[in-house]
Amino acid sequence: VQLQASGGGLVQTGDSLRLSCAGSGVAFVRSSVGWFRQAPGKEREFVARVRWNDLSTDYADSVKGRFTISRDNANNRVYLEMNSLKPEDTGIYYCAAPRPGVLGGQAKDTYRYWGQGTQVTVSS
Repeated sequence: VQLQASGGGLVQTGDSLRLSCAGSGVAFVRSSVGWFRQAPGKEREFVARVRWNDLSTDYADSVKGRFTISRDNANNRVYLEMNSLKPEDTGIYYCAAPRPGVLGGQAKDTYRYWGQGTQVTVSS
């Protein structure tokens, strides 16, 4: 499974962005996908996840109600729609996948494949 994140940029507080994670490989449709982010000097943290089997989703408390994760299996893509952005949302955003067939959770150690990251900067 190979992943490539895109869609980051510089926005103002309250703006929206949509990140895209393009997946390749025949196993992608059986791969749960998570989004993580890392701010300067901080640990990489869980943001959201969509499972491959039932498309159920999970979010960090800090983004609930503002971010939405979705997937388009026909096009091997997972999206992260981010609304009402805040300066504390600033960071490098990574998409990741555990081994195919594994449901995945919030712990980054359970994810085996990582995209290269895309920078999101929210100015105040």
